[in-house]
Amino acid sequence: MAGIENHLIELLPRVDRRKLLAVCKPVSLIIAETLATAGTPTRNVYFPVRGFISLVTVADGKPVLEVGMVGREGMLGVQIALGVPTVPLHALVQGAGDAWCVSAAAFRIELDRSPALRRIVDRYLYVLIAQFASSAACIRYHRIDQRLARWLLMTRDRAHADRFRVTHEFLAYMLGVRRVGITAAAGALQRRGLIEYYRGDVTVLDPVRLKSSACSCYAANCRSYDQLMARH
Repeated sequence: MAGIENHLIELLPRVDRRKLLAVCKPVSLIIAETLATAGTPTRNVYFPVRGFISLVTVADGKPVLEVGMVGREGMLGVQIALGVPTVPLHALVQGAGDAWCVSAAAFRIELDRSPALRRIVDRYLYVLIAQFASSAACIRYHRIDQRLARWLLMTRDRAHADRFRVTHEFLAYMLGVRRVGITAAAGALQRRGLIEYYRGDVTVLDPVRLKSSACSCYAANCRSYDQLMARH
C-alpha cells in the first residue's frame, strides 16, 4: 500500500507511527464482507485507507440499522481502548478498498506503550459516541430525504469520489426505512438536480446544495471531528 493515508495513523508522532505500522499488515476490504460480528471477541483492528465500513445495530440476531460509518478518518475496533474484548456492533464493508490490519493483542501492546496513540484513540472514541448519539436523534426527528442527503455526503467523504454504487435495498437497510421511502427521497433529490441515481449508481452533482438539504447532523459530526482530531 503506497503511503499511510489513514488520518489517525498520520496524527501519530513519527516513531509511534513506525512502530504501529510494523505490526500492521495491508488487507483488502471486499464489499459486503463482514469484518466483525456483534457479541463475538475482537480479533483484529482495522485502519481503512481506501474504502469504508458500516457499523450496524443488531436486533433479534439480525443486522437492522446503520448507526455509524468508518473510513480513512477512523478505525474499527476502538472498544479495545476501553478494555472491552467484545465486538459491540456488526461491521460490514460498504465501500471496497484497502486497510491496515493489526491483531487485537498487538494493538493492546501498542496502546500501553504509546501515550500518543492512546490519546488519539480516546479522542476518536468520543467522536464515535457523538456520531451514535446524532444518529439516534436523526432517525427520530429528521425526514428521510434529509437523512438520505446526510448519508450520501458521509459516503462521498469516505469514498473520496462523487460517484459510488448503492442499491435501493441497501439504502433502505442502512437507513431503516422501506424501499418506497428511499425511492421517494432519492427521486426528490434527483429532481432538484442534487444527485443522479440510476440502477444503483449514485452521482453527487451539487455537493454544496446537498449539504444544505441534509439535516444538521452532518455538519455537527464534521465539526466534532475537526475540533477533536485536528493535528496539534
